[in-house]
Amino acid sequence: MKIKLLLFVTIFVITAVAVSFGQQKKRVLIYTKNGKGYVHDNIATSVKTLQKICAQNNIETDVSDDPSVFTRENLSRYSAVIFSNSNNEGFDNDAQRLAFMHYIQAGGSFMGIHSACASERQWPWFWAMVGGKFKRHAKLQKFDIKVIDPTHPSTDFLGDVWHWEDECYFQNNLNPDIHVLLAADLRTVEDDKLKEYPGDVFGHYFPLAWYHEFDGGHQFFTALGHKIEYYSDPNFIKHLTGGLLWVVSKNRKLDYSKATATKIELVPKEKKEE
Repeated sequence: MKIKLLLFVTIFVITAVAVSFGQQKKRVLIYTKNGKGYVHDNIATSVKTLQKICAQNNIETDVSDDPSVFTRENLSRYSAVIFSNSNNEGFDNDAQRLAFMHYIQAGGSFMGIHSACASERQWPWFWAMVGGKFKRHAKLQKFDIKVIDPTHPSTDFLGDVWHWEDECYFQNNLNPDIHVLLAADLRTVEDDKLKEYPGDVFGHYFPLAWYHEFDGGHQFFTALGHKIEYYSDPNFIKHLTGGLLWVVSKNRKLDYSKATATKIELVPKEKKEE
């Protein structure tokens, strides 16, 4: 009888631990580091909105603008790393860059919002990971956004066209493997530099939001989100929610045996950056 009771207790404890482990909350890192240069006034609001989205979806959050959080041990805790309106230098040294690179190579997930594409402008791997590198933007204005893929959770609530106001971002060094979700209709954008860039490289459109898989990880990026009030707009919140839940859902157990990078390769800083 004692043996049966002991066996029952053992099975109960093992089952309870397994259930507890399986129900562990996912956790994301919201990162807002800005180097020298322009700093968005929307950062605090964007963080609050992301925290609310996460809380509603049983996801825990940590928030930081301190690049010292980028270590293998710390990053291993996260289902995704979100660069929210970060800009310019995102890291202090190559050890931090390598830790982030290893996280992605091990299968980590990334989400970038607005000026995240302007972070780490000297690091080509980072541009490719985000999907593109910031070049410039048109003035803040209302314009039309073409919904290229209406099936993704970040866009499936929209019609064919999203009438929006924002800074229309233009990137170069676009990664050819990005799957475009949204594109600006350049015929509705007022910008006296359009002929200079992007010209007609994408015809009447230019990519604004996308997802892809790069170097072992999963990435979602949206160029939208300049003004504080956008982070209380229902459609924009749905857009962010869909992107966030997508990257978190793609997260799997990190496999650092696939993190093979040994060095960081940077390029000289451009003389003029907008």
